[in-house]
Amino acid sequence: MSISSLKTGLFFGTDTGNTEEIADKISEALSEHGCEVEMKDIADSAVSDMEEYDFLILGIPTWDFGGIQGEWEDVEDDLKEVNVSGKIVALYGLGDQFGYSDYFLDAMGWLHEYMVKAGAKVIGHWSTEGYDFDASRAANEDKTMFCGLGIDEDQQFELTDERISGWVAQLLTEIEQVEVA
Repeated sequence: MSISSLKTGLFFGTDTGNTEEIADKISEALSEHGCEVEMKDIADSAVSDMEEYDFLILGIPTWDFGGIQGEWEDVEDDLKEVNVSGKIVALYGLGDQFGYSDYFLDAMGWLHEYMVKAGAKVIGHWSTEGYDFDASRAANEDKTMFCGLGIDEDQQFELTDERISGWVAQLLTEIEQVEVA
């Protein structure tokens, strides 16, 4: 399967603009590979709009002590009803690994749980190597992988572009390997 053949929607929630800025960078990187990305702020979109896409990229920041970004929290009930069964989903999350080391990227883990329950094919798991955190709802049990791309614009902003580039390359490879039902 080719990325250019997939209708792609990137949904994000943001308060400070950082999550949207990362969305722009991801969209730009994918466009270099022939993928047209439709960006949607979750504050201005219906969750049911996700059903229109073959490939979804979902971006969410974690607030304070594991808090869910406001607009995502506002659509929680709708997330329980959205039909993403069989759709390809990739996640990215923002957090502060030093200031909130016990809650790093928790919101991304929260969103991942909804997508898995809804039957999505989640791709884009990302290594925890190079991060320094104590706990994360977004990490697997042995803390070796996140359920999506982890971005820390507070402490490791100098690594953001490199991480996005590596993640997009990984997504391209993983999409080619996804079996169509």
